[in-house]
Formats: sequence, C-alpha cells, structure tokens
Amino acid sequence: MGWTCHLDQADLQEYVEKVLGTGYVVAEVTRMHGGAQKVVYKIHCDNGFVCVLYVWDLTMNYFQEEIANEHDVHERSFGAYSFEMNNRWLREHGILTPALYDLHVHTKQSRYPFDYALVEYIEGQKAEAYVQHPDHRVQDEVLERLGDMIAGMHAHQRQIYGKPDPSEGRRQEPCHLMQLDNAKKQLSYVVLHHAAIRDHHDRLIAILNELESRIDSRKRYGYIHGELGPDHVLVTERFEPYLIDIEGAQFFDTEHEHTFLELRFGESYRYFRPTGLDPNRMLFYRLHHYISLTSGGLKLLHRGFPDPAFARSLADYHARNTLRFIEEWR
Repeated sequence: MGWTCHLDQADLQEYVEKVLGTGYVVAEVTRMHGGAQKVVYKIHCDNGFVCVLYVWDLTMNYFQEEIANEHDVHERSFGAYSFEMNNRWLREHGILTPALYDLHVHTKQSRYPFDYALVEYIEGQKAEAYVQHPDHRVQDEVLERLGDMIAGMHAHQRQIYGKPDPSEGRRQEPCHLMQLDNAKKQLSYVVLHHAAIRDHHDRLIAILNELESRIDSRKRYGYIHGELGPDHVLVTERFEPYLIDIEGAQFFDTEHEHTFLELRFGESYRYFRPTGLDPNRMLFYRLHHYISLTSGGLKLLHRGFPDPAFARSLADYHARNTLRFIEEWR
C-alpha cells in the first residue's frame, strides 16, 4: 500500500475493520479537494466499497485563530461535535446528507490529536455543474428539488436560535447582534489590507448600526445550513441533492441563508422561492456577507491557501460589493 493520510496505514485499516467489518481492506486512499475547515480523504476498499474519512485537524484549518478565540465550543461551526449533531438532525428530518458511519472524538489518551469520522461516499457532482447546465430540464429538476429541500428545512422552526441540541444553553441577545459584532470584527481586518474600504470605515460602521436599528425583535428561527452555496451540495445521477459541510447548520434567521443563496446562486436563486422574509434583515445580512467574505478571502490569501487566485478573487469581488453597497446606500 502506497497511500498516506492523517492516520497511519495500520491504524486506518484497524479503524475501517472496526466500523465496517473484517471484509473491508483498504486498497487506496486519495485526498479530495476540501474546503478550509477540514481534510477529506476518499477510501477505496478491495471489495469495491468506497467511503470517506473526515479529519478535523485544527492545525490545518485556515481559520484556526478565529476558532481558538471562540468561547463556546458548542456554538462552533467547526469540528466533530457540530457535524455529528447536525448530521443526526438532518437525517432524522428527512433531509439528505451523507450518513455518518462512525465518529472518533479524541481524548487525552488518543494517539491522534484530532477528531475523525467515516462517512458515506456519495457518487455525484456538486450543484455547480447544474447551475449552468445546458439542458434546462435537468437544471430545473435539480434546482427545484434543492429548492424544495431548503424550503422544507427552513420550515422547521423553534423559539430559540442555535444548535439543534436543546440541552445547550442559548444566548439571550437577538442572533443578528452576533453578526453585527462579527461584521465589525471582520471589517477591522479588511481595513488593514484594503485602502478603499479603509477610507470608508466610519461610513460602513454607521450603515451597519443603522441597518441593525431597523430590525424588529423575533421569536421564531428556521433551521439553516449557514453557508449554502452550490459547492456544498452533491447531486447524484438520480438528481438527488445531498447537503455537505454541515457543521455550521443551526436555527437562525432564515434571511441569513437567503442572502447567501442569493449571492452564491445568482440567477438560479429564483428556484428557492423565498416567502415572508424581513427586508430589513435581508439588507443587513447582505452587507454582513460582503464584509465577511472580503475578510475571509484576504485571510485565506495571507495564510497560504493552496488556491491563491481563488482567495484573491473572493476578496476582490466582495470588496467591490461592499463599496457598491456604500454608493447605493441613502
């Protein structure tokens, strides 16, 4: 065997046998293109079975500094705790996401200083392939199914926001105030590296504060993915959409999700049929995403992300969105 991954060969084989059975012998391991939050490996067994190994290695996370500064581990959008909780909730409510076969949470006695899991492999393409699909019937089929899934997910509501585990404590302040604080924090990073936005720092703070002041209180929150772009949906050959990268899912303002969908899906946002959305929250979250994604792109660029062209284009695009928002604001 010539493969390598976070687990050495003997340990990975032992883990696969423990979870799947002695008939499963690892034949090949390949690293898949993952995001900035976890490392993903595709595991081929010699009996033809394929699965996926997720590794939450904080030392390889491009936002480890921000995660380390989070006070409440249960509110994180990183790690095995959030993944297992959201995976269980989604599957219990009939929302397609790859099955979790086993989760190994590290302890002080563990050989490896990170959490890892064996997860179902879904054969398919990301939804990006269908947003501009040449066959409009195929595009309609996939995106209408995805729209129905998201509408059904958002329809699950409760009176407190946060992770689905009801035993966890919840903050008392409105959830959008968390995003106001985050927007200001991300802006403080952006102004260090972007002169045009630095020149408008005070104006942006004033706009954020004014947008927040227009938001009325709310007592119902829908279940959202939290970062739902076409790259976080796998589509099978039967046109079934599966949600992936689910660690950030929680009960929250659905406007947070819809402004992100609007941003990431462009013209295809029409498939998501929004209803009952608060226009003041929509404005607020749009600006929040612009600032946050500008900061995120810059951080990836500065922290050695393997695709610097993507990181730079992400930062530049949303910096332009931020500046345009200022120009259009009255």
